[in-house]
Parts: sequence; C-alpha cells; structure tokens
Amino acid sequence: MRRRIAVVGGGPGGLTFARVLHRHGHPVTVLERDPAPDARPPGGTLDLHEGLGQLALEKAGLAAEFAALSRPEGQAMRILDVDGTVLRDWRPRPDDRANPEIDRGHLRDLLLGPLDVRWGRTVTRVVPGTRDGVLVHFADGRQETFDLVIGADGARSRVRPAVSPVTPHYTGVTSVETSLDDVDTRHPGLARLIGDGSVAVYGANRSLVAQRNSGGHVKVYAKFRAPLDWHTDLDLADADAVRSRLLALFDGWAPPVLDLLRHGTAFAHRPFHALPVSHTWTHVPG
Repeated sequence: MRRRIAVVGGGPGGLTFARVLHRHGHPVTVLERDPAPDARPPGGTLDLHEGLGQLALEKAGLAAEFAALSRPEGQAMRILDVDGTVLRDWRPRPDDRANPEIDRGHLRDLLLGPLDVRWGRTVTRVVPGTRDGVLVHFADGRQETFDLVIGADGARSRVRPAVSPVTPHYTGVTSVETSLDDVDTRHPGLARLIGDGSVAVYGANRSLVAQRNSGGHVKVYAKFRAPLDWHTDLDLADADAVRSRLLALFDGWAPPVLDLLRHGTAFAHRPFHALPVSHTWTHVPG
C-alpha cells in the first residue's frame, strides 16, 4: 500500500525532499500557503556546498540541471573595512565548484518540476496519532489525513508544535533588506565594489552585505544589534525615512559603502529568530 505523504512548506528544503521522494516513486503532496510560485519575491541567492546542498540535488537527480543554472563566479567574496579598505578579495578558480550560487527563484523552478503542489493551502495545526494517521488542519476549515507529514515550513512552523513546544527567540540581531536593479548599467561604481559575488563590510555590532544575483540584481542587507522594537517610531513603508535612519546608524562609513543604502528604493525588516542550540525533541510517529 502506498503511503500518503505530505510536505508542509514549499521552500528549498521541502521541495528538495519532495523531489527525492518523487524520484524514488513515492507520491508526495506539497502544501504551500503562498497562492502561486511568484506570489512574493523569492529572496537572495543561495550557495550550495559540495556534500551538502549539491549532494541533496544529486539524490533528487538534478545535479546536471543545477550545474547549468548555478554561477560558480558568484563564490567570489570581498571583505572591506568601514573606511573602504579592502581586507580580502578572494576569487574562485574557473573550475571551482565548492559552493556555487544559484538564485532562489531559479532553484525553486528547478525543484517544482513534476511535483504535486497545492498552492494556497495554509496549514494551521497538525495532530499526529489519530486512528487514520496524521490529521492536518487548514486555515479554510478543511482537514486531511496523511500517513507521514514533513514540516518544512520555517521558523514559525505549524508542524513543529506536534513534536515540541519550543518556539524561536529573537537573537538580538536584525536585518533590513533592500535591493538594486540593473547595477552594472545604473551603478557601475557599486558593481565594481561588489564584484562577481558578494562584498561584506564589518563594523562594531553592525555590517553591510551586498550579494549579486543574476541579471544585474543585487540584494543589500544592513545588519545590526537592536531591540526588537527599534523601529516603533518609524514607518517601514516610508523608504526615505528608513534610508535616513540606516545612514545615521552607519554614519562615518566610507561613502561608496553607504551608496549601497542610498540607492535602495524599498526596505524590508527581517529580524533574526532562532531555536535554542540545545533544542531536541522526542520522536512522534507520523
């Protein structure tokens, strides 16, 4: 008898797991709360390491496709001091495949392939150990039973409470994300600063990181230690106000570095939450 298997969450981890099952002939259903694959921006680029992410894609039978889509040159990394001094400028060899970059959107589309994904299915609760298996509750009131449920739905997982009451805590570090488009044409100076991969500038309790994606798109992350409510007096939808606050926070840093923030047109607040390092849980059937 074939088992009913569900993966909750259509991110890279959940989709990769589902593709491995699919390759080995196990029917699997992916339950994803987003209404469509392109419902929101896919986020920045990912580096997939040999023996880790690349191994998972090999097991999914997608190694060749990944090699065609990935960007080995994206492994390049520059590290600057706050005054703009280059402390490290590492560039990969042409044959270096240790951890090539791939855009999240490209990886998502690669993984989706033939998978059965139910879009717009928001899981609210999972109840294991019922007579018919694992009962999955959805936001629209529907319920469905599976023999096996895999939780791949992120930090605020709706599956995790079935095995553990522990919730993520704020780490004290937050990030504000912005982006630059067509950087090579519109901002050639910043394109040279970033190089083919990423540039990171580290100061005391704060950093600026810019990460090149394909098509001249660059993600910029301003990271700093702050209370979770640091922005209560700030309208995060007001790009000019957020930009001014960030420029004040990084005051004194080299002007070319601050241009990464000056040219950002929209900003997203992304505080870092994490589970305790010692977190474990007891096995629950299903």
